[in-house]
Amino acid sequence: MANHRAGKREASPVDTAELSAHRDRRATSEGKRKAVKPAKRARTQTSEAVVPHRASHASGRKNPFAALPSAPTLVGAAALVIAAGGAVTIGQEAVPAQASNGSIQRLSAQANVLTGSSQVQANDTSANRQQAVSRDSQREALEDAAEEELQAAAEAQAQERNAALAQLAASAEKHADEIAANAWSLPIAPGVYHLTAGFGQSSGLWANTHTGLDFAAPSGTPIMSIAGGVVSSAEYAGAYGNRTIVTLDDGTEIWYCHQTSFGVSPGDRVRPGQTIGTVGTTGNSTGPHLHLEVRPGAGDPVDPLGALTVHGLTP
Repeated sequence: MANHRAGKREASPVDTAELSAHRDRRATSEGKRKAVKPAKRARTQTSEAVVPHRASHASGRKNPFAALPSAPTLVGAAALVIAAGGAVTIGQEAVPAQASNGSIQRLSAQANVLTGSSQVQANDTSANRQQAVSRDSQREALEDAAEEELQAAAEAQAQERNAALAQLAASAEKHADEIAANAWSLPIAPGVYHLTAGFGQSSGLWANTHTGLDFAAPSGTPIMSIAGGVVSSAEYAGAYGNRTIVTLDDGTEIWYCHQTSFGVSPGDRVRPGQTIGTVGTTGNSTGPHLHLEVRPGAGDPVDPLGALTVHGLTP
């Protein structure tokens, strides 16, 4: 307690001498440092920046910012970081990366100057390509569906047309059969006969005017039905000799007179061109010939030449 309360200790002669000598050595050292070359001073400053505790020791007091680098060092470090960030950005923008789904992605990175971190962004060109392919597929599907609809419609129209043509052909065939059944033909083959008497002529050979058309031909020449119909009579009929009557579907009667023989019987169905008898000279006749009469509705006779002409025949 007594020692603490005592005043400051007076410096001894030895301490005073040591302090003076220390000051002299310090002045000498400072003078020498002033004469150091610039390159050596730069190395010395760098060493002092790297080992800051030595400078603190030389100055005789602690530096509160000893843990921080100097301002030139910070500026240089920042420049290096900026350059490194630009290099990363330029280098990685051209580098494609393989994504997890197998698509190619292009990466772009930009370094953060302050934090040193970088953010990677991916532009997925595969997604756009897949969307384009999907749109193309949908358009092709629509085109295919429209083409299928058109083809189905064309096939349906073709089937309808074919059915109509088949029906028309069947109708035409039926009509042709009807035409053939109703077509008229000459009663005696061409080149075998010649006409000797026409309708309406008057002569002592007939009691009245002539009621038919005469086809002179050798006896036994086949006589053919000029139209289709049903045999309503096949018998001897006085002045008409052996006569065959064929009734057509419209009721018209065709008389074949002066026959030598009969080729059909009553009730038979005959067709145009079918043989129904032979040429003869029975009844009131001056020679072998066919007397042909046409009686519409089983009534009075009309000119056979006109009837044949109407049906396209020229005897």
